[in-house]
Amino acid sequence: MASIPICSHALAAASSAPRSILHLRRVLCLAPGSGPSSSPILDFLLPPPASSAYASSGRRGYATTPSSTESQARTRQHRPASSRRHYASRLSRPSINVPSWTTSRNPTNVPQPRSFATTAPRGTTQTLLNPQMDDDGNEMRLEITSRAAKRLAKVMEKDGNSRLALRIQVESGGCHGFQYLMSLVTLPEQLPTTSGPDAAVEPDAGADAGGSEPVIRDDDTIFTYAGEDSGASSADPLAAPKIILDTPSLELLKGSKVDFTMELIGSQFKIVDNPLATSSCGCGTSFDIKA
Repeated sequence: MASIPICSHALAAASSAPRSILHLRRVLCLAPGSGPSSSPILDFLLPPPASSAYASSGRRGYATTPSSTESQARTRQHRPASSRRHYASRLSRPSINVPSWTTSRNPTNVPQPRSFATTAPRGTTQTLLNPQMDDDGNEMRLEITSRAAKRLAKVMEKDGNSRLALRIQVESGGCHGFQYLMSLVTLPEQLPTTSGPDAAVEPDAGADAGGSEPVIRDDDTIFTYAGEDSGASSADPLAAPKIILDTPSLELLKGSKVDFTMELIGSQFKIVDNPLATSSCGCGTSFDIKA
């Protein structure tokens, strides 16, 4: 068999080829940035750390870094004390307009105590003669309304007699057991000097129209109306509208009122709001009391 001549240069190249490939592989493996992390497949499957951190912070809508937080804290610490007091005063200040008189320390804005008048209140009934007490020690009184006082004042002015008084008397009878009797009498110029439950009235203390008996009896009580529309002065209490009644009648009428009513059947003085009356007739002149 014939032998093929081989060049010595070719054999040297063939023997050195595996060594070159091995050296190239070593260079590639030891090159900077080589390794499993620099593989394109690994880069696709595992993103870089910077992008991962950005994605985690992006879920919360903002990215916070330690450097920014520390800078804000240093800014608050180095803020001047005057500015901090200014912001604190603005926060504590109310948002509404408070009147000046509530926060002022001026003594003139403090409410001062008011003085009360010592005169009798408007439209009151006062006992002029011989007050009477009940079993509980309370004064028995028959009130006079403003309408009744005005009517009595007109009657006194029309008659020209300032000593006219309305006498009220309760007697048994009528359709309900008791009835009212009312009449006008003229009181004397001077009242008896003594007054009280046991006071004795002088026999010559005036006389009625017939002149048979005195107008003011020993058990009579006189009430007057004190008010601006009474037309009387404090110097002459007898010039005010007044009523007179005896003790038995006062016991049945205590707590009630004397009023003046104007109805279709006529105008008259009438007893109203009697706490002891259980029923009364339509005309208002008869009533029944509690047993």
